[in-house]
Amino acid sequence: MKDTIKKGFYFKTYEAPFQSPFDKLFAIFKELITHTSGDFDEAIDWLRELDKEYKLTDEHYTIDDFIEDLKKKGYIRDELKDDGTSGTSITAKTERAIRQQALDTIFGNLKRSGSGNHKTKHTGNGDEHTGEFREFHFGDGLERISLTESLRNAQINNGVDDFMLTENDLVVEDTQHKSQMSTVLMIDISHSMILYGEDRITPAKKVAMALAELITTRYPKDSLDILVFGNDAWPIAIRDLPYLKVGPFHTNTVAGLQLAMDMLRRKRNTNKQIFMITDGKPSCVREKDGSYYMNSNGLDEYIVDKCYNEAQQARKLHIPITTFMIAKDPYLQQFVNRFTEANQGKAFYTGLKGLGEMIFEDYETNRKKRIK
Repeated sequence: MKDTIKKGFYFKTYEAPFQSPFDKLFAIFKELITHTSGDFDEAIDWLRELDKEYKLTDEHYTIDDFIEDLKKKGYIRDELKDDGTSGTSITAKTERAIRQQALDTIFGNLKRSGSGNHKTKHTGNGDEHTGEFREFHFGDGLERISLTESLRNAQINNGVDDFMLTENDLVVEDTQHKSQMSTVLMIDISHSMILYGEDRITPAKKVAMALAELITTRYPKDSLDILVFGNDAWPIAIRDLPYLKVGPFHTNTVAGLQLAMDMLRRKRNTNKQIFMITDGKPSCVREKDGSYYMNSNGLDEYIVDKCYNEAQQARKLHIPITTFMIAKDPYLQQFVNRFTEANQGKAFYTGLKGLGEMIFEDYETNRKKRIK
């Protein structure tokens, strides 16, 4: 009898893929350095504590060996601190590794592609083929003419014996426009981002780093600007994200929105959007004379009205605002609802879990349509 091939499932004990001692520790180190806002000494102290509890190393490879390898591989460097003492800091190579880990963690189902852009549903003169053909129109580039289909039409229309190719025989392959997207990501760094026993700033940083890595690797023609807002608002570079800390006590949402719109006014792209990650209510505005009006008790009508005005201004500029509200207080949701209505944007009420996936999905949705 011939052997029969049996199909089915074969179960066995899971075996983790091989990792060198350095790779195992480096994955943990990247997570710790994000939590410590780039403080190398604090991250290593935490790593040593974890080693004591979970036996991460042995006599053949210690934490000191790991530190030495970090230096040899260019992930850390010795530096002179402001107080004149020597210390250790991470390098740009580590910053890139942290952003890549954030991307893998949050958007792990993505695969890199070469040059990426944002498709729209509009067909015409573009650079991505749709697989469909249409008749030639005046102004179509000659390089877009499908020779095979055009010759076929000529044979059908004019016969084989007396071959003749006319303009009516020409067809071109349709293409899609690719639109660029300019995004400003606003991150709330008010004191409430670390209150109530919950670290909210670290997940916000991870989302920003993952989004930055996503855009720079998958959609290199897009732009991403990042700003933080507390009592005031100011832009930060992508390389500054690992070192981001919670700062001022109050939340000046108005300043953040004004700065975001100023950034987007300088962009030539048609498609522009603002993502805002926040967990609290607006509690501060800066007056024309440079003084600050602050009120942390409830929703101050004077402050929230200024927020609504900025939302309406963004709408006039055709800039939709998507708010990712971490807090779920009913009165704050009411404020966000009115704010979103004034802008005709979107709002998501979410905890920290799933924040990154939600931002990615919204980014992907927006890039597939032309924002007008």
